[in-house]
Amino acid sequence: METTTAIGLKSNDTDHLATQLNDLLANYQIFYMNVRGFHWNIRGEKFFELHAKFEELYTNALEKVDEIAERILTLSHTPVHSFTDYIKMSAIKEATQISDGLKAVEIILNNFKVLIVKEREILKIASESDDEGTSSLMSDYIREQEKLVWMYSSYLSRK
Repeated sequence: METTTAIGLKSNDTDHLATQLNDLLANYQIFYMNVRGFHWNIRGEKFFELHAKFEELYTNALEKVDEIAERILTLSHTPVHSFTDYIKMSAIKEATQISDGLKAVEIILNNFKVLIVKEREILKIASESDDEGTSSLMSDYIREQEKLVWMYSSYLSRK
């Protein structure tokens, strides 16, 4: 007999979803630290513009870190919470010593690609599991980030 969680989802489904969400959480933590570093270390002509944009990004990423961790808890699992685990699990790699704005934006775009691919996979799994809460969260993230990809890509196209 199949067991269900307190929110009525199949335990096997939530096990798989929690694993995927923990992977996403690890990637967001590294993304957050990367963007935080860009914010601190940006130099040059576009300092004021990028400094503010990077602050918006890392503030948003920090909110997502909390939402993802809380969703994992809602699914009756434990979020990973050590940087050792984050570094080991994350497909997004640490970006250090970046002070060039264009390079930082390129890294952000590459990081968004990783996040969006992972979010789409989680959305698919959540939809198949009838997990509306996770589906809704991923759908919101994807929509928001696709627009950011367009905007940051447009920034890079500007000469």
